[in-house]
Amino acid sequence: MIGFLHGKLVSKQPPELVINVGGVGYELFAPMSTFYELPDIGEAVSVYTHLAVSENAHTLYGFAGLKERLMFRSLIKVSGVGPKLAMTILSGISPAEFAEAIAERDIDRLVRLPGIGKKTAERLLVEMKDTLAKLNFGPSGTVTSSSLDASDEAFSALQALGYKETEIRRLLKGVKADGLSTEELIRQTLKSSTR
Repeated sequence: MIGFLHGKLVSKQPPELVINVGGVGYELFAPMSTFYELPDIGEAVSVYTHLAVSENAHTLYGFAGLKERLMFRSLIKVSGVGPKLAMTILSGISPAEFAEAIAERDIDRLVRLPGIGKKTAERLLVEMKDTLAKLNFGPSGTVTSSSLDASDEAFSALQALGYKETEIRRLLKGVKADGLSTEELIRQTLKSSTR
């Protein structure tokens, strides 16, 4: 799993950027909010990452901060929201503003985001409500839910092992995540999948 990169910024053409880390060029996709914080080409840069594994590709996504990455990971768990749509959402609204729209059930604000229709907005309101209630995405707030972090990391690890998103959701629902570390959560999930 690649969780963080620090190196020299080689190129940045939205939505792609390339970072040279020890002579290896990592190509990443990033939301516009991250692009606004990137330094000039040739300068040092640090980004948090998420590796998405599919049948056709291993795609690396980059984020300026942990809140963006956590929001991305929460969004891709929503039925019908893939990495591309999650990137579009993060390019159009900050995690704090998104959390506010969900808390206020502001469907009109969500529908104004590119790629979000009424049905998707309604699904986001329903499926993100509980997730965001556990987190603090305020302007100066910090992410504080260790059990949700463990769940996110377990989700990513199971994807890297080749499990499909729908299967991972089903497996994770069958395990009580409260207080479990990422390793324990993965272990319990894998045990339940072999029964």
